[in-house]
Formats: sequence, structure tokens, C-alpha cells
Amino acid sequence: MHEREFRAFVSIAETGRMDVAARQLGYSQPAITYQIKCLERSLGFKLFTRHPSGARLTGDGQMILPSVRAVLMLIDGIRDPHGNRSGEHTDEEAPAGTALPMVRQRTA
Repeated sequence: MHEREFRAFVSIAETGRMDVAARQLGYSQPAITYQIKCLERSLGFKLFTRHPSGARLTGDGQMILPSVRAVLMLIDGIRDPHGNRSGEHTDEEAPAGTALPMVRQRTA
């Protein structure tokens, strides 16, 4: 499972169309279709039913959508730990009260 597959999944779920999701994400429609097929293969179940008018979430797809959104929020938070897109904090220290403790690996 990859981030791009999760983003494709959420975009299709929100738009109901693979072609629209592909445009939003800057991919071709075959690339989006491939990403969904890879995700479905990894998970072991179908995420969408395809129709001429678009794509609809299956029951399994509906069930995992909140979790996938949460994973993407975590990824976005890791990329921008201060939650600001404007780059307010450019120094290497986190503002007071927001730093997480460092986890040290044990050496054997």
C-alpha cells in the first residue's frame, strides 16, 4: 500500500469518477485505475463498483474510507509538523509545548 494509492482512493470516493480524480491528482486515468487495482490486490477486496456514470464505493470501501483519510492526515502532519503551510517556523526547534520526545534506538 502506498500513499498515492490512498490519495487516489479518497479522490475517487469524493468525486465518484476516476477521470476527475486523475485530473485532480495530475495522473492519467489508466494510472489511477492501476493504483486502485494495486490497492484492491493488497487489501484483498474491491473498493469500487464501476458504472458508465462513474465509480461507487463498495461496503468495504465505505468501511475503510475514514481510516484511509486518517492515515493521509497523519502523513500530512509528518510532512508539516507545525501545521502551517506558510513556513512561519523556519528554525529547527518546535515552538514551546509542541515538541515530541525523541525516541532513541537501543544499540545491542
